[in-house]
Amino acid sequence: MSKPLVVVTGKNGQLGWEILQLPESLKEQFEFLFTGREELDLAKPETIPAFFEKNKPAYFINCAAYTAVDKAEQENELAYKTNAESVGLIAKHCASIDAVLITISTDYVFDGNGKEPYQINTKTNPINYYGYSKWVGEQLALANCPKSIVIRTSWVYSTHGNNFVKTMLRLMNERPELKVVSDQIGSPTYAADLAETILKMMQSIQNGHAHYGIYQYSNTGVISWYDFATAIAKLGSKNCNVLPIPSSAYPTPAKRPGYSVMDCSGLVNDYGIVLKDWHSSLAKCIGLLNS
Repeated sequence: MSKPLVVVTGKNGQLGWEILQLPESLKEQFEFLFTGREELDLAKPETIPAFFEKNKPAYFINCAAYTAVDKAEQENELAYKTNAESVGLIAKHCASIDAVLITISTDYVFDGNGKEPYQINTKTNPINYYGYSKWVGEQLALANCPKSIVIRTSWVYSTHGNNFVKTMLRLMNERPELKVVSDQIGSPTYAADLAETILKMMQSIQNGHAHYGIYQYSNTGVISWYDFATAIAKLGSKNCNVLPIPSSAYPTPAKRPGYSVMDCSGLVNDYGIVLKDWHSSLAKCIGLLNS
Protein backbone atom coordinates (compact mmCIF):
# COMPACT_ATOMS: atom_id res chain seq x y z
CA MET A 1 0.00 0.00 0.00
CA SER A 2 1.36 3.43 -0.89
CA LYS A 3 2.17 5.86 1.91
CA PRO A 4 0.07 9.00 2.40
CA LEU A 5 1.60 11.96 0.56
CA VAL A 6 2.49 14.99 2.65
CA VAL A 7 3.12 18.29 0.84
CA VAL A 8 5.20 20.80 2.83
CA THR A 9 5.46 24.37 1.55
CA GLY A 10 8.22 26.77 2.57
CA LYS A 11 11.05 24.19 2.47
CA ASN A 12 13.61 27.01 2.67
CA GLY A 13 11.97 28.68 5.67
CA GLN A 14 12.69 27.82 9.29
CA LEU A 15 9.82 25.41 9.93
CA GLY A 16 9.77 23.72 6.53
CA TRP A 17 13.51 23.17 6.80
CA GLU A 18 13.16 21.69 10.31
CA ILE A 19 10.49 19.24 9.10
CA LEU A 20 12.93 18.22 6.36
CA GLN A 21 15.61 17.57 9.01
CA LEU A 22 13.44 15.29 11.17
CA PRO A 23 14.88 11.78 11.47
CA GLU A 24 13.65 9.28 8.88
CA SER A 25 12.46 7.00 11.68
CA LEU A 26 9.81 9.63 12.53
CA LYS A 27 8.84 10.22 8.89
CA GLU A 28 8.73 6.62 7.60
CA GLN A 29 4.92 6.42 7.79
CA PHE A 30 4.57 9.11 5.12
CA GLU A 31 5.90 10.17 1.74
CA PHE A 32 7.00 13.81 1.68
CA LEU A 33 7.06 16.40 -1.09
CA PHE A 34 8.89 19.56 0.01
CA THR A 35 8.23 22.67 -2.06
CA GLY A 36 9.79 26.11 -2.31
CA ARG A 37 8.77 29.07 -4.44
CA GLU A 38 10.08 27.29 -7.56
CA GLU A 39 7.51 24.50 -7.15
CA LEU A 40 4.63 26.47 -5.58
CA ASP A 41 4.67 30.25 -5.14
CA LEU A 42 1.97 31.45 -2.74
CA ALA A 43 2.47 35.00 -4.01
CA LYS A 44 0.84 33.67 -7.24
CA PRO A 45 -2.48 32.12 -6.15
CA GLU A 46 -3.33 31.43 -9.79
CA THR A 47 -0.70 28.65 -9.86
CA ILE A 48 -2.36 26.63 -7.08
CA PRO A 49 -4.99 24.71 -9.15
CA ALA A 50 -2.31 23.26 -11.47
CA PHE A 51 -0.28 22.10 -8.47
CA PHE A 52 -3.26 20.15 -7.11
CA GLU A 53 -4.00 18.66 -10.52
CA LYS A 54 -0.54 17.15 -10.42
CA ASN A 55 -0.32 16.29 -6.70
CA LYS A 56 -2.98 14.70 -4.50
CA PRO A 57 -1.71 14.99 -0.92
CA ALA A 58 -3.35 13.36 2.09
CA TYR A 59 -1.79 16.14 4.21
CA PHE A 60 -0.82 19.66 3.23
CA ILE A 61 1.45 21.46 5.70
CA ASN A 62 1.61 25.14 4.85
CA CYS A 63 4.80 26.62 6.33
CA ALA A 64 5.19 29.23 3.56
CA ALA A 65 4.29 32.81 4.45
CA TYR A 66 5.04 36.45 3.86
CA THR A 67 6.79 37.22 7.14
CA ALA A 68 8.42 40.65 6.61
CA VAL A 69 6.34 42.30 9.34
CA ASP A 70 7.50 45.89 8.72
CA LYS A 71 7.47 45.64 4.91
CA ALA A 72 3.93 44.26 5.02
CA GLU A 73 2.73 47.74 6.03
CA GLN A 74 3.59 48.86 2.46
CA GLU A 75 3.36 45.56 0.56
CA ASN A 76 -0.28 44.89 1.52
CA GLU A 77 -1.20 43.10 -1.69
CA LEU A 78 1.74 40.70 -1.61
CA ALA A 79 1.19 39.88 2.08
CA TYR A 80 -2.53 39.32 1.48
CA LYS A 81 -2.04 37.08 -1.54
CA THR A 82 0.53 34.91 0.25
CA ASN A 83 -0.95 34.75 3.75
CA ALA A 84 -4.68 34.90 3.02
CA GLU A 85 -5.86 34.40 -0.57
CA SER A 86 -3.56 31.46 -1.31
CA VAL A 87 -4.34 29.78 2.01
CA GLY A 88 -8.07 29.98 1.19
CA LEU A 89 -7.48 28.43 -2.23
CA ILE A 90 -5.28 25.66 -0.82
CA ALA A 91 -8.01 24.92 1.74
CA LYS A 92 -10.63 24.59 -1.04
CA HIS A 93 -8.44 22.18 -2.98
CA CYS A 94 -7.66 20.18 0.17
CA ALA A 95 -11.39 19.89 0.88
CA SER A 96 -12.07 18.66 -2.68
CA ILE A 97 -9.69 15.69 -2.18
CA ASP A 98 -10.49 15.16 1.53
CA ALA A 99 -6.96 16.17 2.57
CA VAL A 100 -5.93 17.50 5.99
CA LEU A 101 -4.63 21.09 5.92
CA ILE A 102 -2.21 22.21 8.63
CA THR A 103 -1.41 25.90 8.24
CA ILE A 104 0.79 28.04 10.46
CA SER A 105 -0.44 31.30 11.95
CA THR A 106 0.89 33.77 14.50
CA ASP A 107 0.49 35.40 17.91
CA TYR A 108 0.17 38.65 15.93
CA VAL A 109 -3.54 37.95 15.41
CA PHE A 110 -3.91 39.38 18.95
CA ASP A 111 -3.50 43.05 19.86
CA GLY A 112 -1.04 42.45 22.70
CA ASN A 113 -3.13 44.17 25.35
CA GLY A 114 -3.72 40.94 27.28
CA LYS A 115 -2.49 40.20 30.78
CA GLU A 116 -2.92 36.43 30.82
CA PRO A 117 -2.30 33.73 28.18
CA TYR A 118 -4.56 34.01 25.13
CA GLN A 119 -7.05 31.18 24.71
CA ILE A 120 -7.90 29.94 21.21
CA ASN A 121 -11.25 31.75 21.45
CA THR A 122 -9.84 35.04 22.83
CA LYS A 123 -11.01 37.87 20.58
CA THR A 124 -8.51 38.52 17.80
CA ASN A 125 -7.57 42.09 16.93
CA PRO A 126 -4.38 42.39 14.82
CA ILE A 127 -2.52 45.70 15.16
CA ASN A 128 -0.36 45.37 12.02
CA TYR A 129 -1.00 44.28 8.43
CA TYR A 130 1.03 41.09 8.72
CA GLY A 131 -1.15 40.00 11.65
CA TYR A 132 -4.29 40.96 9.71
CA SER A 133 -3.25 38.94 6.63
CA LYS A 134 -2.51 35.88 8.78
CA TRP A 135 -5.85 36.28 10.59
CA VAL A 136 -7.74 36.31 7.27
CA GLY A 137 -5.77 33.21 6.28
CA GLU A 138 -6.97 31.46 9.45
CA GLN A 139 -10.61 32.32 8.67
CA LEU A 140 -10.35 31.15 5.05
CA ALA A 141 -8.64 27.88 5.99
CA LEU A 142 -11.31 27.02 8.56
CA ALA A 143 -14.19 28.11 6.29
CA ASN A 144 -12.99 26.29 3.17
CA CYS A 145 -11.70 22.98 4.54
CA PRO A 146 -13.43 20.98 7.30
CA LYS A 147 -10.17 19.15 8.03
CA SER A 148 -8.19 22.32 8.76
CA ILE A 149 -5.77 22.76 11.63
CA VAL A 150 -4.48 26.27 12.30
CA ILE A 151 -1.41 26.42 14.53
CA ARG A 152 -0.60 29.84 15.97
CA THR A 153 3.00 30.17 17.05
CA SER A 154 5.31 32.93 18.33
CA TRP A 155 8.92 34.12 18.31
CA VAL A 156 10.11 31.34 16.00
CA TYR A 157 13.82 30.60 15.68
CA SER A 158 15.98 27.80 14.24
CA THR A 159 19.57 27.00 13.31
CA HIS A 160 18.42 27.80 9.75
CA GLY A 161 17.33 31.10 8.18
CA ASN A 162 17.10 34.57 9.67
CA ASN A 163 15.85 34.90 13.23
CA PHE A 164 16.40 36.69 16.52
CA VAL A 165 18.78 34.08 17.97
CA LYS A 166 21.17 34.11 15.01
CA THR A 167 20.99 37.91 14.67
CA MET A 168 21.82 38.36 18.37
CA LEU A 169 24.76 35.94 18.22
CA ARG A 170 26.16 37.80 15.20
CA LEU A 171 25.72 41.25 16.74
CA MET A 172 27.21 40.07 20.05
CA ASN A 173 30.37 39.16 18.15
CA GLU A 174 30.49 42.61 16.54
CA ARG A 175 29.49 44.92 19.40
CA PRO A 176 30.39 45.32 23.07
CA GLU A 177 26.86 46.45 23.93
CA LEU A 178 23.31 45.79 22.67
CA LYS A 179 20.00 47.42 23.55
CA VAL A 180 16.96 45.14 23.46
CA VAL A 181 13.30 45.89 24.21
CA SER A 182 12.16 44.68 27.60
CA ASP A 183 8.44 45.54 27.51
CA GLN A 184 7.33 43.04 24.86
CA ILE A 185 6.48 39.76 26.56
CA GLY A 186 6.02 36.33 24.98
CA SER A 187 7.24 32.76 24.58
CA PRO A 188 9.89 31.67 22.07
CA THR A 189 9.36 28.69 19.76
CA TYR A 190 12.20 26.47 18.58
CA ALA A 191 11.09 25.48 15.06
CA ALA A 192 12.53 21.96 15.51
CA ASP A 193 10.11 21.39 18.43
CA LEU A 194 7.15 22.60 16.38
CA ALA A 195 8.22 20.38 13.45
CA GLU A 196 8.21 17.35 15.75
CA THR A 197 4.80 18.36 17.13
CA ILE A 198 3.29 18.58 13.63
CA LEU A 199 4.57 15.11 12.79
CA LYS A 200 3.10 13.69 16.01
CA MET A 201 -0.24 15.30 15.13
CA MET A 202 -0.20 13.68 11.68
CA GLN A 203 0.64 10.30 13.20
CA SER A 204 -2.27 10.71 15.60
CA ILE A 205 -4.67 11.63 12.76
CA GLN A 206 -3.37 8.70 10.71
CA ASN A 207 -4.16 6.42 13.67
CA GLY A 208 -7.75 7.66 13.80
CA HIS A 209 -7.40 10.31 16.54
CA ALA A 210 -8.18 13.49 14.61
CA HIS A 211 -9.02 16.91 16.04
CA TYR A 212 -9.39 19.98 13.84
CA GLY A 213 -9.61 23.73 14.43
CA ILE A 214 -7.28 26.27 16.04
CA TYR A 215 -4.31 25.26 18.20
CA GLN A 216 -1.49 27.30 19.74
CA TYR A 217 2.12 26.26 20.15
CA SER A 218 5.22 27.73 21.75
CA ASN A 219 7.81 26.55 24.19
CA THR A 220 6.87 27.01 27.86
CA GLY A 221 7.97 30.02 29.88
CA VAL A 222 7.22 33.73 29.69
CA ILE A 223 10.03 36.20 28.92
CA SER A 224 10.81 39.54 27.27
CA TRP A 225 13.03 40.01 24.21
CA TYR A 226 15.60 41.40 26.65
CA ASP A 227 15.46 38.20 28.75
CA PHE A 228 15.78 36.19 25.53
CA ALA A 229 18.86 38.17 24.45
CA THR A 230 20.45 37.84 27.90
CA ALA A 231 20.01 34.04 27.77
CA ILE A 232 21.44 33.94 24.23
CA ALA A 233 24.54 35.84 25.42
CA LYS A 234 25.03 33.48 28.36
CA LEU A 235 24.44 30.23 26.45
CA GLY A 236 26.53 31.47 23.53
CA SER A 237 29.36 32.57 25.89
CA LYS A 238 29.28 36.10 24.44
CA ASN A 239 31.00 38.91 26.29
CA CYS A 240 28.41 41.53 25.37
CA ASN A 241 26.55 43.89 27.67
CA VAL A 242 22.78 43.59 27.00
CA LEU A 243 20.74 46.60 28.12
CA PRO A 244 16.94 46.79 28.47
CA ILE A 245 15.07 49.56 26.62
CA PRO A 246 11.35 50.37 26.18
CA SER A 247 9.66 49.77 22.79
CA SER A 248 9.28 53.55 22.49
CA ALA A 249 13.08 53.79 22.13
CA TYR A 250 13.01 51.41 19.15
CA PRO A 251 10.19 52.53 16.82
CA THR A 252 9.29 50.22 13.89
CA PRO A 253 6.94 50.74 10.89
CA ALA A 254 4.64 47.97 12.16
CA LYS A 255 3.32 47.99 15.73
CA ARG A 256 4.34 45.00 17.85
CA PRO A 257 2.07 43.42 20.47
CA GLY A 258 3.18 44.07 24.04
CA TYR A 259 1.93 40.72 25.36
CA SER A 260 2.01 37.58 23.20
CA VAL A 261 1.72 34.62 25.57
CA MET A 262 -0.64 31.91 24.30
CA ASP A 263 -2.36 29.05 26.10
CA CYS A 264 -1.11 25.85 24.41
CA SER A 265 -3.14 23.35 26.43
CA GLY A 266 -5.27 22.32 23.43
CA LEU A 267 -2.37 20.40 21.89
CA VAL A 268 -1.59 18.77 25.23
CA ASN A 269 -5.22 17.72 25.78
CA ASP A 270 -6.17 16.66 22.24
CA TYR A 271 -2.87 15.33 20.89
CA GLY A 272 -0.86 14.46 24.00
CA ILE A 273 1.94 16.85 23.00
CA VAL A 274 4.61 17.41 25.64
CA LEU A 275 5.63 21.07 25.59
CA LYS A 276 9.33 21.84 25.99
CA ASP A 277 10.86 24.54 28.13
CA TRP A 278 12.16 27.58 26.20
CA HIS A 279 15.56 27.63 27.90
CA SER A 280 16.46 23.99 27.23
CA SER A 281 15.35 24.32 23.60
CA LEU A 282 17.42 27.48 23.18
CA ALA A 283 20.45 25.71 24.68
CA LYS A 284 19.98 22.87 22.18
CA CYS A 285 19.77 25.27 19.22
CA ILE A 286 22.84 27.26 20.28
CA GLY A 287 24.72 24.00 20.88
CA LEU A 288 23.98 22.97 17.28
CA LEU A 289 25.01 26.38 15.95
CA ASN A 290 28.32 26.09 17.83
CA SER A 291 29.03 22.51 16.80
